[in-house]
Amino acid sequence: MPLPKDERIVALANDILTQFDQIFGIHSGFRAAHAKGLLLTGTFTPAAEAQSLTKAPHVVRESTPVTARFSNSTGLPQIPDNKPEANPRGLAVRFNLAEHVHTDIVSHSTDGFPTRDGYEFLEFLKAAAASGPDVPSPKPIETFLGSHPSALAFVQAPKPFPKSFARQTYFGVTAFAFTNSKGQTRLGRYRIVPEEGNDFFSDEAAARLSPDYHFEEIMGHLKKDAVRFRILVQLAEEDDIVDDATMHWPESRELFNLGTLELTAPADDNLAQQQHIIFDPIPRVDGIEPSADPLLELRAAIYLLSGRRRRAAKMEEPA
Repeated sequence: MPLPKDERIVALANDILTQFDQIFGIHSGFRAAHAKGLLLTGTFTPAAEAQSLTKAPHVVRESTPVTARFSNSTGLPQIPDNKPEANPRGLAVRFNLAEHVHTDIVSHSTDGFPTRDGYEFLEFLKAAAASGPDVPSPKPIETFLGSHPSALAFVQAPKPFPKSFARQTYFGVTAFAFTNSKGQTRLGRYRIVPEEGNDFFSDEAAARLSPDYHFEEIMGHLKKDAVRFRILVQLAEEDDIVDDATMHWPESRELFNLGTLELTAPADDNLAQQQHIIFDPIPRVDGIEPSADPLLELRAAIYLLSGRRRRAAKMEEPA
């Protein structure tokens, strides 16, 4: 996973990491965002029809071992699971194709993203950092949201508390080009849907949850049964905008079944593995190519820079 050759993207990635640090503080050995997490292992089994969409190796094979990470939002490793700021939740999935060979999906539980590109996202973070409780209204974040309707829509989108990480749908942020063995290509976004269906707490019930409820619940779930999701691809039509993560496609668009994700156990040496693994939002695999979305190269740079810093640090002891 190399850094982008464009120095402007790398500089912007470093600026965004600095803003995350200003908002959340630096927590040695943890991610700058989605710091609180749990790593699981399991298997991906492709659907019978999956090869009609892509020739990617994990779709051609009978099954592929996976590593997946559930997470809370923010860069706070000890954020209570029942705090509104813990939403949206994250789910990253690594398809382990061979030693040091993989392709990943990075998703979260709110459909879309607040800004189209990284420069707007940096503005968004700076406005949030400058909008403390003692800052009079209109706060910088209020001014930003008032002039950026897509960011306002993302912030105002419902973010209910799931009854389990396994009862939540997760959305890929950006579109990819899926190509099959016949050379046919369709653009689409990932959607990871729980086998058991979505289920959410009321805000009042969520407020009474324990600080580690979701992580304790998923560990208890695994002792009884595997956690299963369908990995779907929402396919774009010809006139859909495919290079802007703030743009939603109609729910009438086809949801193509790529296969089943089955998670069966927590990874060994969980904190150490979380510190080491760096998920990549760019597929880098034959049969799935990046779209022209400007967020992709930037997100890859942020993940890599944050990951290198995390790997070099001494992990903080949990409180």
